[in-house]
Amino acid sequence: MIRKRVAVLVSGRGSNLAALIQAAKTPGYPAEIALVVSNVPGAGGLEIARLAGVANRIVPHQGLPRETFDARIDAALREANIDIVCEAGFMRIHGEAFARAWAGRILNIHPSLLPAFPGTRVHEQVLAAGVKETGCTLHFLTPELDSGPIVLQAKVPVLAGDTVETLSARVLAEEHRLYPEALRLVAEGKVRLENGRAVFA
Repeated sequence: MIRKRVAVLVSGRGSNLAALIQAAKTPGYPAEIALVVSNVPGAGGLEIARLAGVANRIVPHQGLPRETFDARIDAALREANIDIVCEAGFMRIHGEAFARAWAGRILNIHPSLLPAFPGTRVHEQVLAAGVKETGCTLHFLTPELDSGPIVLQAKVPVLAGDTVETLSARVLAEEHRLYPEALRLVAEGKVRLENGRAVFA
């Protein structure tokens, strides 16, 4: 089996990265984490990569036009012969050219049941709305923010007395389960992006 080479883009602590690295150690898993890229020099995800022996790169975004930053990320991915990109807490929005260049090969995780509660400060939005259920969504990244075709979702109840911290912890636990499964599906060709839709084999 030829495993797909995966890059993970991170800006923070890297907990989803850790889940992906762990999954990739499983016999028969169809992908390997070959590169970690961060726009934040002190991101915790970089240390996770180092400890796991995964190649890592810092590509700062400060002072750069979006197109220039995207081009540097793209160059790092192509240099490493990356097949699939996983965004995991990557706090930069790509331009349309980058999103289209990697269409069908780039995934993103969002901490709500999209299309509900896109954007940032998601758990605050959920609690303010008073909904009884939230969750997380794994989707193909497209030029439109948090609007790409959905690969997988997981539901999480919103409990009485929940805070941003308690709710986010439960959602994050589901993210750690969902992301490796979604990557497996894409790496095995069991789901693909076709005419703007996620098509399952």
